[in-house]
Amino acid sequence: MKTIRNSDYSQNFMITLVMLSAVVALVIMMVGNSAARALSMAGAFTLIRFRSAPGDPKDILYIFLSMAMGLTSGLGYIAYAGSITVLMCLVLMILAKTGFGQRKAHIKSLRITIPEDMDYAGVFEEVFARYTKSYTFEKVKTTDLGSLFELTYTVVMNEDANEKAMIDELRCRNFNLTIILSAKADNMSLSV
Repeated sequence: MKTIRNSDYSQNFMITLVMLSAVVALVIMMVGNSAARALSMAGAFTLIRFRSAPGDPKDILYIFLSMAMGLTSGLGYIAYAGSITVLMCLVLMILAKTGFGQRKAHIKSLRITIPEDMDYAGVFEEVFARYTKSYTFEKVKTTDLGSLFELTYTVVMNEDANEKAMIDELRCRNFNLTIILSAKADNMSLSV
């Protein structure tokens, strides 16, 4: 979590990283030295991974956990599978309730509409310096048949930043055109 740029990571991805190691350890314990079990599990995991639509990392974790419990039950260790399932669910609930992996920074997406004749290079830097820890210019696109530009930024807000005051200052600079400040969606996905 400390090594990802601008704290731009998903809480579900962090929880999945913690729990996936336990699921893999369980699968390895159950497979043991059996080549047949290893090949069948590899085939099942591959089939599930490439036949399912990519989604939330935690969804993939639940699929792998279910498969590991199925393997454990199939080998006759019913009580072991039940107790591991209960333990894993408790750990997942504890991690979620304690906020493990939650971003500390307030990452937002900022879209500012400006007139086409406005030179946008550096016009908002002074405002960003006051209200954000960092900002990244993402893209510019034309709107309204080319008469307006829409600038998109990713901003990491200061903890004590007043969002309304920042928007008011930006409105003074963009001639009171549309400004949208929204939560940045988690775009991390798990590739296994």
